[in-house]
Amino acid sequence: MHADTINLKSHRLVASDRVEGTRVFNADGRKIGSIKRLMIDKTSGNVAYAVLCFGGFLGVGEDYRPLPWASMKYNPAIEGYELLTLMTEEELAKAPSFGTDKEFDWGNRIREIDAYWIGF
Repeated sequence: MHADTINLKSHRLVASDRVEGTRVFNADGRKIGSIKRLMIDKTSGNVAYAVLCFGGFLGVGEDYRPLPWASMKYNPAIEGYELLTLMTEEELAKAPSFGTDKEFDWGNRIREIDAYWIGF
């Protein structure tokens, strides 16, 4: 082992490909999905949304729901992200979504997404 080897779990930064696939839990500790991809604001460079792979079984019946990045926090104890607010399954189910078989059009739906999540 090299002397300059860094313990990768001790720093603040994470590569986007390491975030993809990470589990997401609700505030009660129940797994609700996993992160499919991150959506980055081109102007600010900040992560705006994490697209959550939600529902389904073994890839069948899944859909994607963009969740505001600020609505989650990484918890190293569970090696996953936790929602910061108590949100019911019904509220998540009503959030804007798109099917896994379609390319999502962010340009036409970003206002709808922002409007839905403003109350949380």
